[in-house]
Amino acid sequence: MKYIITGSLGHISLPVVKNLISAGHEVTVISSSESKKVEIESLGAKAAIGSVHDLDFLKNAFAGADAVYLMVPSDFSIADYPKFQREIGDRYVEAVSAAKIKNVVLLSSIGAHMKTGAGPIDGLAYLEDKLREVENINVNALRPSYFFYNLYSQAGLIKNAGITGSNFGDTDEKLILTDTGDIAKVATAELLALSFTGFNITYIASDERRPTEIAEVLGVAVDKPGIPWITFTDEQSTEGMLQAGLSPVFAKLYTDMGKAIREGKLQEDYWKNRPQVLGEYKLEDFAREFAVAYNI
Repeated sequence: MKYIITGSLGHISLPVVKNLISAGHEVTVISSSESKKVEIESLGAKAAIGSVHDLDFLKNAFAGADAVYLMVPSDFSIADYPKFQREIGDRYVEAVSAAKIKNVVLLSSIGAHMKTGAGPIDGLAYLEDKLREVENINVNALRPSYFFYNLYSQAGLIKNAGITGSNFGDTDEKLILTDTGDIAKVATAELLALSFTGFNITYIASDERRPTEIAEVLGVAVDKPGIPWITFTDEQSTEGMLQAGLSPVFAKLYTDMGKAIREGKLQEDYWKNRPQVLGEYKLEDFAREFAVAYNI
């Protein structure tokens, strides 16, 4: 089988590439960085170096593939990230259609069912809808939840204010957390099996914990037990992200995402379609890694 993997050698793409090659398949990795070429080839994969903005490049890279793993790259330097997401989504769909790709595994996100109001997830919902319109294609949209590594942003709050928090967390609803390693395992399994037909949605989660529990576990890990979780206003959340150096566009996007969590909208469809089995990685596993990074 011939696979195309977007996302270069990121947290999810790298283990997927290794797994597919170990299974004896032909893998091409798309990367915008020429410096990644040697590393990609050292894994036994083919490197396709170019820009996902370049439609002709994508069409050529996708040609002859049995399946494609799609992800929209993050770039915090982009002034209008929602526009960027839509543009890349359109190019992916055009390239998939032109190359007559039959199978697509898409890295989407929990909250994509909302279509709008979920911050950076809206662009993934847009791509889901565009893929639904393509004829004679099988799609599995993977919808992982809140990434564990987003919690690294709590380190500064703990050090400087002795608290954790965000603009959500004051309800009884648990926050659904996902490890990138668990996402890679599901993505690999779906790419190897290719047993899905039509348009499918697969939710992925590693743990489900209340923000107050998150605060306690992280606090204990860094020898500061009893740290509270504070629910900020949207304005406080935005201002805090701006002071931390995030651009206004991303500060707004992440504030919108937090608001959707707080209002119970972002995770609503997950609870209706909760996976029977959660991933192996848990909050306590992350806390150990968090403590190492915190103490550097």
